[in-house]
Amino acid sequence: MRLGYNTNGLAHHDIVQAIELLADIGYRSVAITVDQHVLNPFRPTLQTEVGRVVECLNRLSMHSVVETGARYLLDPRTKHEPTLLSGRPEERGRRIAFLRSSIDLAVALGSDCVSLWSGILRDDIDEAAAFARLTESLSQVIDYARQQGVVVGFEPEPGMFIDTMSRFEQLSQRVASPHLELTLDIGHLHCLGEVPIASQIRRWGSRIVNVHLEDMRHGVHEHLMFGEGEIDFPPVLAALREVGFAGGVHVELSRHSHVGPEVASQAFQALHSMQPT
Repeated sequence: MRLGYNTNGLAHHDIVQAIELLADIGYRSVAITVDQHVLNPFRPTLQTEVGRVVECLNRLSMHSVVETGARYLLDPRTKHEPTLLSGRPEERGRRIAFLRSSIDLAVALGSDCVSLWSGILRDDIDEAAAFARLTESLSQVIDYARQQGVVVGFEPEPGMFIDTMSRFEQLSQRVASPHLELTLDIGHLHCLGEVPIASQIRRWGSRIVNVHLEDMRHGVHEHLMFGEGEIDFPPVLAALREVGFAGGVHVELSRHSHVGPEVASQAFQALHSMQPT
């Protein structure tokens, strides 16, 4: 596995400078969160920016994944909206179009995968109807990913319609495709009581294409620096090695951008100390 970092924790940095900083620290992978000022598909400068990032990744031998969880990129008023579950078809269509753009971006960057989630169910429909809506939307994304040869990592997220591993299992039975895999967030497992974490990793190891890593407390969805929460990380990292995970393990500290360089370095040192000698 490759230690990596999510650019949502370096939100005040130019994307190329952020990648260079992470490489200097020792990271070998970067989770690039597409956002207002990071490879924004709605800006005319996108292709120039893609060229800069491709050159940087190649020069530094850095791997990447594309993350699609920006808070206000599609709607300046409502966080994370619209989603694959939004009530109106045109709203869902905007999210689908954005995810297709992110898949195109992954092709251009040579990224390992595109990571996404379901979103929150905000209108009053029953579970069967919600699953049908999500399945219809996600299937369009997965079909496009298949055409482009890109793998999608679906992330269960606390508070969203697909929040737990059992819900992800239900979804993956409805959208059966080798291009639909799993982004596993270690903190989310602890937050929702899906423990032991190592057992979850062993169960889902063949499906994991992307890992998010941060400390967390049970029942509180707040991404914390290692040591500030309750997670015992050496067994987690040992389980990832045991299942042969070879992708990026990306630190996700999206509320730490104001001290991004220091926190990125601190996190790397903490993770490095947890590795076997």
